[in-house]
Amino acid sequence: MMDIFAPQDNRRDDNDYHKQIRALTEQPANTVDDREFTKQEIRNIIENMKDKAPGEDGITIVIYNHAFKRVPTFITEIYNGCLKQGIFPTEWKKAKLIPIIKPGKERSYKVSKYCPISLLNIGGKVLEKLMINRINHHIHTNEYINKNQHGFRPQTSTIDAVMALKDYIEEGFRSGEVTVLVSLDVEGAFNSAWWPSILKSLNDSGCPRNLQNLMKSYLSKRLAMLQINNIKIEAEMTRGSPRARAVDLVCGVFSTVPF
Repeated sequence: MMDIFAPQDNRRDDNDYHKQIRALTEQPANTVDDREFTKQEIRNIIENMKDKAPGEDGITIVIYNHAFKRVPTFITEIYNGCLKQGIFPTEWKKAKLIPIIKPGKERSYKVSKYCPISLLNIGGKVLEKLMINRINHHIHTNEYINKNQHGFRPQTSTIDAVMALKDYIEEGFRSGEVTVLVSLDVEGAFNSAWWPSILKSLNDSGCPRNLQNLMKSYLSKRLAMLQINNIKIEAEMTRGSPRARAVDLVCGVFSTVPF
């Protein structure tokens, strides 16, 4: 089961291309650092977060919000310390897995019938949002994303994609041309996301050095935990997405960027 919920990146399967990408991501970034996080930036994220099930530490967003109001400077310094040192705390990289059966799969005996929901500590979720907001600002400001990508972009949706397709087909009809549509669905796309490629794309985009270092730390030594009755299973993740917002967004953002 954990082979499905915590996919592994096996270096023994690398070809020369993969080895080259890994080597590039191990080199230090040479871009400038991004500015520090602000109290208001952190406050906005905390106040807009929904009250959902907490992670392993049991701290809810309501509790975290009260703590921030009491010691905003202290918590801000913690996050800026993470940004400056390029360290995503280990305790914030632990995901408590809750398997949810997919609709219509109730009678199946395959492990794939479950959709694992990851419960993460609130402190880490706030840092995730801080990091991905800065990365999104960088890639959108520098127009690094293809204009034809509609997913994971602000103020765009599947409706925009359908309308763009409709306009393209109608233009073909007016010109007397034949339009052929090919639709591809990548099975387990997020579980197959290769972290070195994501890190390389961040570097290619000129992403600030401290954000790259923080993301590199985020994508290392991630732990997935599954507990059934008195049995607790742990596994380290080395590729894919732990159903955490930062990885999902980064995987989606760079899914159409040539690696």
